[in-house]
Amino acid sequence: MLGWTQQKILKIAMEQSAVDLSCQPEDFLKEENVIVHSGASGNERKYLKLPFFCNLVSYGNNVVASIDPEVMHIVKDYLERYDKVHCFETPNMQVLNDAFQKFGYRICFMAEYFLPELSALKPWECGYELRILQKEDFAPLYTGQWDNALCKDRKELDVLGVGAYDGSNMIGLAGCSADGKDMWQIGVDVLKEYRRQGVASALTSHLALEILKRDKVPFYCAAWSNIPSVRNAVRSGFLPSWVEMTAKEETYVDELNKV
Repeated sequence: MLGWTQQKILKIAMEQSAVDLSCQPEDFLKEENVIVHSGASGNERKYLKLPFFCNLVSYGNNVVASIDPEVMHIVKDYLERYDKVHCFETPNMQVLNDAFQKFGYRICFMAEYFLPELSALKPWECGYELRILQKEDFAPLYTGQWDNALCKDRKELDVLGVGAYDGSNMIGLAGCSADGKDMWQIGVDVLKEYRRQGVASALTSHLALEILKRDKVPFYCAAWSNIPSVRNAVRSGFLPSWVEMTAKEETYVDELNKV
């Protein structure tokens, strides 16, 4: 991992978050909360739909809010009223959700993001053969079985993977998408009958190291209630680095709930 330091990894992540939120990287290090107007630059993470109505981000120091100017007074009051930790959880989050409904929006996505901890990251083994996969190897894999590792709707972003094999059969897959200029997001799937054998952490750790070799920062996202995914992140050598909470249109939320 020549050339990588923990400080460099965090700096790149904050720079990408600053692009996503239309703020400055140093805003995440301030003690006071920061509110900015959301806008699109073309360099944001590829899966984001900008501008945000409201997106809250914290790297642990404060809260940076990227918003529609129409809700400035609501978000400002919310951030002043509650501690940064409680801004991302119930019951306080319900206050923001209730206020947004008059605009046709609701709180939708809440997630925790992980970055590699260099002192903990190492290539775990699982007893199964691991193979590095390139973009051209993914074509037959968009079957629905590997939907966490690969994204059928954004095939062009899937750039690298590691597969686990029991003989000739693939039993697990970690893939990464080039979601940011310098950051690739990892997703992983393991067949049910092969879980709890260390396959996920072997795939995740090997892929993270391959990403770093390509001079990109691997990152990993999980809902904090998804205990298996969080445990895999930590065992693979990742630690929590930032959290996000995003409001979306009510129609979008309703559509997700139908599924």
